[in-house]
Amino acid sequence: MMRKSIVSLLLAVGFLSAPAVADELKLAKNAPDRYVVVKGDTLWGISGKFLSQPWRWPEIWQLNKTDIKNPHWIYPGDVIVLDTSSGQPRLKLLKSQKVDGRGGNGKLSPRIRETTLTGNAIASIPYASIEPFLSKPLVMSVEDFTAAPRIAAGPDSRLLFGPNDQIYSVDLVDAQPGETWQAFRKGKPLVDPDNPKEVIGIEVTYLGDVRVKREGDVTTMTVVNSKEEISVGDRLIRSPEKQFINYVPHLPAHTIEGKVISTYGGSTEAGSLTTVVLNRGALDGVDMGTVLFSYKAPRLIAKETSAEPTRFTPPIKSGNLFVYRVFPKVAYALVMDSTLPINAGDTAKASAAAE
Repeated sequence: MMRKSIVSLLLAVGFLSAPAVADELKLAKNAPDRYVVVKGDTLWGISGKFLSQPWRWPEIWQLNKTDIKNPHWIYPGDVIVLDTSSGQPRLKLLKSQKVDGRGGNGKLSPRIRETTLTGNAIASIPYASIEPFLSKPLVMSVEDFTAAPRIAAGPDSRLLFGPNDQIYSVDLVDAQPGETWQAFRKGKPLVDPDNPKEVIGIEVTYLGDVRVKREGDVTTMTVVNSKEEISVGDRLIRSPEKQFINYVPHLPAHTIEGKVISTYGGSTEAGSLTTVVLNRGALDGVDMGTVLFSYKAPRLIAKETSAEPTRFTPPIKSGNLFVYRVFPKVAYALVMDSTLPINAGDTAKASAAAE
């Protein structure tokens, strides 16, 4: 009894927090009994056919933490079955033998296969919407940009270079002949709206690919391709291996609240399947697959008289944000299921408990 009283007191004064209790899974209106997977589907989209909260698909699949690290991928032709016999909704997977390559009769059997994302496996979110942002530098710290190898000169007095031009770079460490590097240029600084004096990153612009021809203190390189002219002073980064991680959506481990600080490409509004930049990153507990929710920034309501109190419009949810690339202080998120345009300055937040 004494221990219970002490715990109650600690909860009351805020030294302890009560464990979050997840809400029951809510089925979407007109959720089907079964669904046949087709090419172009995503796990988010399929789950949205069954759930009103599609980011909770790991729960409706009843995946444990080990499963979530290596989810059971599904393929076109597989059948998703909704099972409510236990009182809680659950999705089950009937694998297509034809898709598995173990027979051509197209019969279904309740086998589960674990595999990496290959071939026609269904992705979590639309790959085409994020692919341009996965393999190229987008955001760098001021320190990393300053320290990056730079293009120092060409073979003549020209300052601009294109495909097949020879260029010279300096500070290229451990470069190997034949290696491909990416050229990029400094873009706008990303300023934290919560602390306008702090630059939390630099948005950089990908210019093209260059290849090492001969290494040395001054490295000889050749421009392979360019989407913009490459110039003296531009920076270089080693091309990363191309990979696609099939992100699993999850709410953050603790409450996170930040802001949308930019919409990609400089447009003033973002809608579904476009990318936004958030002022929260790995240092704040954001990781790949984190789901946050966007809310319209409060607007001041005009007063008719000076006696009126200051009022603001209430928060209105405008969309779901699926984080797919994380930097120390910022993150890139894909807008999902937006109901209103998302603008710089809008709030992005979520707590550990399901909404």
